[in-house]
Amino acid sequence: MKKNILVLCTGNSCRSQIAEGYLRYFHGDSAHVYSAGIETHGLNPIAISTMKEDGIDISTHTSNHIDEYLHIPFDLILTVCDHASEGCPIFPGNARRVHHNFNDPAKAIGTQEEIMAEFKRVREEIKEFCRLLEI
Repeated sequence: MKKNILVLCTGNSCRSQIAEGYLRYFHGDSAHVYSAGIETHGLNPIAISTMKEDGIDISTHTSNHIDEYLHIPFDLILTVCDHASEGCPIFPGNARRVHHNFNDPAKAIGTQEEIMAEFKRVREEIKEFCRLLEI
């Protein structure tokens, strides 16, 4: 039976979307993966292009609010930023909670090359975390 996994961040635009993509890639045979935010900011186009560079298409993902998923019995809730961890609602059931704060690449400043480098750096951190995550 597949487990239900929720990835939660502030705006569901970058980090949680990247994590959803990698969790589906690495664990899609054993899990249904969802992502949401405690707010919705829309899907970040640089996150889409950064993931595409690594062979994963998240362009059809949507930015969803946590309230859309309150009815799903999650087995694992992964928060990928401190703000979401602090604001995460209580879900019924016995969902295991895992927290790892990743820097928000959408807040990167500098040249286009520096911003892209930050997106790639965060992408690689999330990728490795998701690859090693025990489902």
